[in-house]
Amino acid sequence: MHRMLAAALAATVCASSTQAQTGPTAAVQDGLTLDQALELAEANAPGVGAADAGVRAAEAQRRVAGLRPNPSVNVEVENVVGTGEYSGIRGAETTVGMSLPIEFGGKRSARIAVADTQTARARLAVVAARADLRLRVTQLYNEAVASERRLLIARDQLGIATEGLRAANVRVRAGRASPLEEQRADVARINATTGLAQAERATVLARANLARLIGRDPGAFDLAWLDRVGAGAGPRLAANAEGTLALAAAEAEVATANAQVRLARSQRVPDLTLSAGARRLEATNDVAAVFGVSLPIPLFNNGRASIDAARAQSDQAVALRRVALLDAQQAIATAETDLANAEANARAANGPALAAAQEAARIARIGYREGKFGQLDLLEAERTLAQTRSAAIDALAAYHDAKARLERLTARAPANTEALP
Repeated sequence: MHRMLAAALAATVCASSTQAQTGPTAAVQDGLTLDQALELAEANAPGVGAADAGVRAAEAQRRVAGLRPNPSVNVEVENVVGTGEYSGIRGAETTVGMSLPIEFGGKRSARIAVADTQTARARLAVVAARADLRLRVTQLYNEAVASERRLLIARDQLGIATEGLRAANVRVRAGRASPLEEQRADVARINATTGLAQAERATVLARANLARLIGRDPGAFDLAWLDRVGAGAGPRLAANAEGTLALAAAEAEVATANAQVRLARSQRVPDLTLSAGARRLEATNDVAAVFGVSLPIPLFNNGRASIDAARAQSDQAVALRRVALLDAQQAIATAETDLANAEANARAANGPALAAAQEAARIARIGYREGKFGQLDLLEAERTLAQTRSAAIDALAAYHDAKARLERLTARAPANTEALP
């Protein structure tokens, strides 16, 4: 009777383990998808809102740059509060006039050119902010889904360990095994309980991090998303750093620096100020017209230093553009290698390695049930299977993370920033 009961419990362990092998990987839920998470995050992202505000500010600065100088109203009173016949206001001469600065050297068009480059840079910042947001959401979604899958595995492992403890207890009571076997099974159950608690905390944290970004509780996930690995049809073509957002930002800095050189050159040309007014003579009560021309003399500051500074900044921007190109090429090459390695690991861990671990555990359970294998063989097989399943989840998560990072690095810049909102 005891033998029949032990065999039944061992069969229960085998059935639970078989279900645990396929449960997490086959779990498909109609839950929150990555695309839905991206939409929610963009509607709730302060970073994108800040970038949009930067565009509005740049556009306002563009309007300011296109404005001409304001005229001035001048009022002068002469020959008052003096001595003799100029005491009081009897000899006062009041002049009321208006002066208008006239810009030369293309200052207005140079200001507009600088503002245009700054506006283009601000619009690029919006695209970059959305690309950064996409990367961050994808990484958090990836971690949340992986945590859910790890939690399912931890729950299955606890069920397997609990059933194993019951089977060991029956074997010990039946006199077919020593009490040490029951102690080992109990240790395995305690470790599984601890692992489940850790998996639960990790899942709560991952869900909370994603919830902060999308603005609500994520609810259920599309757990099958984690299993979607690329087709892997041969080697990938190396991505080109030209035209990426990272390089476009550096090119925008170069354009702004060049526009600043043009503005500095235009400011070397002196501006002319024309003035006209009317003067009233208090003594004779007569009125006369007054005209004037004002032209600054570039005696101490001829603008040469400003041009030198602008040119140095332009050279710096060009050099930084080359640095950005080298950095982008290196980062893309590293990300491509990481993605290829992660894809290979994901396919191996979820293919031959997982199948081998499952088969080894199946044989160990059958042998343990029939008395051909000892408990240590069974525990080792179960431990190897648990580690392989966890490694498979880690490999899938690493693949999706590497893919998201490569997509961010190779994100293309818009061809025409003026068409951007």
